Amino acid sequence: MSGVFNACKGKSYCNENEAECRTCGRGQDEIYTTRRIIDELATFAAGMNYSNMDEFINYVACKVANKVHHLKEQQRQAVTNGYH
Repeated sequence: MSGVFNACKGKSYCNENEAECRTCGRGQDEIYTTRRIIDELATFAAGMNYSNMDEFINYVACKVANKVHHLKEQQRQAVTNGYH
């Protein structure tokens, strides 16, 4: 699956129906999973009470980006090697 991510404009703008949001076009499962992950990470970070919260947030963003790139490379290699 390939597509373009459309950021949510916030719950007050969301026009969810049974299948997807009419504002951002994302599916219900994607919206709720993203919200859950963000809520869990925010709860964890708030509980840690870091004095340098921006550094933690930047660290997490970089780690996620690196992990995604690594996973995509593994997938590309699997397809190249015939393991799709």
